Amino acid sequence: MTTHLKQGEILERLVRRDRMGISELSRKLKVSRRTIYNWFAQERIDQEIIWQVGRLLGQDLSIDFPDAFPVPLSGQLKSQAIDQVKPDHSNANAVHFWMNKYISLLEKYNDLLSAKDQADHIELRKRLLFGNERTMI
Repeated sequence: MTTHLKQGEILERLVRRDRMGISELSRKLKVSRRTIYNWFAQERIDQEIIWQVGRLLGQDLSIDFPDAFPVPLSGQLKSQAIDQVKPDHSNANAVHFWMNKYISLLEKYNDLLSAKDQADHIELRKRLLFGNERTMI
């Protein structure tokens, strides 16, 4: 029997595994320690909170929270890319605009290429993080 962990429990394990303490994390997020403990007890956590904690821990938590960060469909990506490539004609330095746009698109492309690797990585991390608990049940 496998136990389904709440997103808060997963976040707690990731935070406690990191060298940054809860007090320091609460100061950097500008929330109380009690708020962080309340997050640990929640079934689902807001995507923005997960992103902020991951940014402070220096980790990509989308791997640990695939439900909170779904991989966009290719059709959606295409329409998003078309909407985003509207040049700002008032921009005096068009070279930097297109350079940044190119880098952004490359990063998105790399994210799509690594989607399968991330799925494999998620399963491996779950086995490493929670493997002992599953064998005890």
